[in-house]
Order: sequence, then C-alpha cells, then structure tokens
Amino acid sequence: MRYYLAPHCVLKRLEAPCLYDIRQDELYEMDEQAFAYLIHAAEPSGAGPPEDRAFLESCLEEGLLIASPLASVRPAPRESPVPSLRYLELQITNRCNLHCRHCYVGTPAAAELSIEDLKTILDEFQDMQGLRLLITGGEPILHRQFGAFNELLPDYAFRKVLFTNGQALDGDLLRRLRVDEIQVSIDGMQRGHDLIRGPGTFRKALDAAERIHRAGIALSVATMVHSGNLDEFDEMKALFAGMGVRDWTVDIPSPAGGLLEHPELMVPPEVAGRYLAFGFGGGLHGGGEGYACGLHLASILANGDICKCAFYADAPVGTIREGLASAWAKIRPVPLSGLDCSAAGCPVLHECRGGCRYRAEHGSGLSVKQASAPDLYKCFAYGIIESASGHEDRD
Repeated sequence: MRYYLAPHCVLKRLEAPCLYDIRQDELYEMDEQAFAYLIHAAEPSGAGPPEDRAFLESCLEEGLLIASPLASVRPAPRESPVPSLRYLELQITNRCNLHCRHCYVGTPAAAELSIEDLKTILDEFQDMQGLRLLITGGEPILHRQFGAFNELLPDYAFRKVLFTNGQALDGDLLRRLRVDEIQVSIDGMQRGHDLIRGPGTFRKALDAAERIHRAGIALSVATMVHSGNLDEFDEMKALFAGMGVRDWTVDIPSPAGGLLEHPELMVPPEVAGRYLAFGFGGGLHGGGEGYACGLHLASILANGDICKCAFYADAPVGTIREGLASAWAKIRPVPLSGLDCSAAGCPVLHECRGGCRYRAEHGSGLSVKQASAPDLYKCFAYGIIESASGHEDRD
C-alpha cells in the first residue's frame, strides 16, 4: 500500500517542520522523522507505510494522507525566515463602491497593484512559506484585473481569504472565485450596518453571505463595534450561528481615516470592551508565545508600501520594489516583556498579548502615546479594569 499527501495539504519549514491543511486551516507541527516521511508521501510515487502505525492512522483519520496518487506536484518546503511570515494582508486596490463612515483607509489616493506586481508578491510569499493570504482593499473585486488575479490563485500552496463588503458579489462571480474563504463585513443588523455603510447595504451583505454559505465556501464575518450597533449583538450572534459562519471577528475601529471625521461613532473602552467577547473562531492571523500581536503578519498596501500592518500605513518599512523578504527583515517583533502590561504584572498578558498595538499607541485614552501602552479596550474586555476611573493613575 502506498500513501500520498492529500491535495489540500502542503509541507512548510517554519520555526519547526509543519504540515498545513489549507482546506481546514490547520497547522500541524512535527519532528524531523515524521516530516521526512511526508516529504516522500508528497512525491508522485508516494510512500510505503511508516514504522509508526499510530502516526499513519492519525494522518488518515485527519485526511492528511490518502491512498490515491496525486495529479499535481507541490512546492518543496524550504527554510522560512525567523520569525516566519505566515499571514499577508494584500491590499490589491484602493477602489471601493462604498464610503463607510468608520473606514480606517479614509479617502485614499487612487492606487492599484499591477497584475505583474501581484504575481511577484504571490511568488515571494510562497517562497517564504506563507500560510494565509488576506486579499483586501478597498473592495478587492473592483481591481481592474481581478479576473486575471483570481486565475493566478490556484497555483499557490497557501490559503486564500477574500475580504468583501458583499455589495458586488453576484452569483456569477462567486462561481468563478478561486479562494478558500470569504469574509463579509457586517457591522450590525439593518439599522446599525446601514448607519455606517449606507442605506440598503445590509441586505446586500447578508444576501452575499448566504450565497457564499450555499456555495460551500468557508464563510467568516467581521463586525466593528460602534455607537449605532450596541443593542444588536445578541441578534447578530444568533443570525451568524445559524448561517454557518466559521469565524466571527469582533473588533474596535481604529482611530484613523473616516472614524476621525465621525467621532460620534466611537465607543469608549469601558463600554466597548465587553463586546469583544461576542466573536468566535480562531481569527485570521495568530501570534506567538511571548510576543505581541503581529509576530507573523505583514501588509502590502495598494501603493506598494510594505508595513507591519495596514494601520501603520504612515510608517512603511519598505516597498515591493525592494522585495517582501527584505521588508520583512526590517519589522521588529514586540516582546511582551517590553509592555507596560508586563511591568504591571497583568495576569492575562499571555492570553491578551497586549491587544492591538496600534490602538494601544493611538487610541486607548492615554494623554501621552507610547509604544508600550496597554490596549484599554482589552483591559476592560478581560475585566482587568472594572470602571473608567480604574486607569486614571496610568494617564
């Protein structure tokens, strides 16, 4: 009997040898012996049974190995940088069909990455052992060459996640998409959503989400907490649970772009913090033990700038002309030991990981902004601070 690596799996050399199940979005870390066996299983001739019967049975049960030969060859694993770049936000265009009142992008200058640049980026991300490509905008499907970009995607061995507002995602386009997951922005029920995105947008977003689920594509939802949707979270929770949503990301809008023009939408940390508990699922980019948010994340903007995340658009570390690997090498991880939270002995530091570092630096209500500041929204979410007066001594 010969065994073959399943077509939805790929081997990656990150900080440790790993197998990544693209379809299930699961990462398996293993020892060198198991990895060597799977390298043989990834070859066209497959591999015979391993000595470790329990390992084989586990791989078969998880659907990582199959008994049928593969028709395609996947890229051989190569050494990743350390820390590894696992998650890449790729803002392919700034074009959008909405003008949302809370959007951190604001009203940007027109910018769009060429199809040649996009292919180079995809090649670089695969070479760096990337796991998850987050395709964003603007509204990414409005890219002038989105069809050509979409057809490039099957050639790459990482998970592709499309972010959309759902307004232009019709059935024909949905059938042609070559992505593994689609995240739809739904910022409330009809009243709350339409308040910040425009009349009629909720119905279109919800219709798009339902079509995605019916099409068998993994569906996730992103919701921002704002002053107009606070009484709608229970209803949203029931709605999304019944729609087959695999991941519901609830977050606070960052104090940038359009939100600065609409301060009435902002919700203070002592109120907004508790709404963060409504989300479920694993999130779209993970962290690492001992480090703050963003250890394995980078962003490429539509103008070609490369940043540690899209919120830091005003502080790029490089451009696509220099190459993704060169820019990634300039991004410095933020150790938890360097945060004020660590010095204060926060009991949930390793669970919270300091929250959003951009929000902590720019919008947690501190009179003096500093890189080591706590994210007060997370402090209230975890009950570390019980009232607004609880952080007066930190100002």
